[in-house]
Amino acid sequence: MTQHRKTSPTGLSRRTFLSTTAGTALLVAAGAPGALKADEPLKVAGIYTVPVEQQWVSRIHKAAGTAQERGDIDYVFSENVSNTDYARVMREYAEQGYELIIGEVFAVEQEAREVAAEYPDIAFLMGSSFKQDEALPNFAVFDNYIQDASYLTGIIAGAMTETGNIGMVGGFPIPEVNRLMHAFMAGAREMNPDITFQVSFIGSWFDPPKAKETAFAMIENGADMLYAERFGVSDAAKEKGVLAIGNVIDTQAEYPETVVASAIWHFEPTLDKAIAEVKAGTFTAADYGVYSFMKEGGSSLAPLGTFEGKVPQEALDLVEQRKQEIMSGEYTVEINDEEPKSS
Repeated sequence: MTQHRKTSPTGLSRRTFLSTTAGTALLVAAGAPGALKADEPLKVAGIYTVPVEQQWVSRIHKAAGTAQERGDIDYVFSENVSNTDYARVMREYAEQGYELIIGEVFAVEQEAREVAAEYPDIAFLMGSSFKQDEALPNFAVFDNYIQDASYLTGIIAGAMTETGNIGMVGGFPIPEVNRLMHAFMAGAREMNPDITFQVSFIGSWFDPPKAKETAFAMIENGADMLYAERFGVSDAAKEKGVLAIGNVIDTQAEYPETVVASAIWHFEPTLDKAIAEVKAGTFTAADYGVYSFMKEGGSSLAPLGTFEGKVPQEALDLVEQRKQEIMSGEYTVEINDEEPKSS
């Protein structure tokens, strides 16, 4: 069975199980998905292939919890859903009358779109490497386009490495990972064009032991700075006394002497836009990735915290300059979705 957790408006949670039998009848509504009264909480379901503690999904989950606390939505979710079960869980939530279904379909793209086509009156907002399909108007896509913040962390990393050798450990070489790595590398080269990078992908979204072992090998090969795209990398950095850069969430509290800076993803602008569109009855196929841009409030550079006063002023000055230029549109961080290579 699919593990299912329902959150309450107070933030408490309880574990239960989602029935494998289809629930209530389809939500029937004319026109676009939703068309609810503005003051009615929207019924939202999240479907995740990993635990909600995993950093990428945790940002979606956090934004949904915030919207629920405001009274905008009623939110339930299923975590650890296998790829083979994903379409079935989508159908179950659709049959139970959820007006907006969110999740990530990178490995089940075709199946997810087929389900969405069966429920034209329900809005689907899914993490995807593909673009929206105008022929499927109720299926919008998003991705964490936080290359702006990743670029800024690269500037800091480039100033902090002493060996000029940076190790980068990712999950899979898909666009949403690749673009962040390239932005980070570009930032690091702003400070030192001769920096070398060790790049490796572990073939999993959640395998901290494998990420840790991969990072150990990079440290053995001379890296004194690690890009922690996955959990486990910062653990290796901490054990070996080298530095790390975080991704998506801020883990400095757990690694106060290790994590120098982090690029933070804020999913709130993305989800809030979708909620408003569904409630207004205007939700349609669109690329919500733009709401992850820094100028939209979708990403930021985490506070330096314990590393205040330890980052060279030259780097801090460039970070501030670029940040202002990004916000004003004067500077644009390149979006490169090609697989990064060691160099």
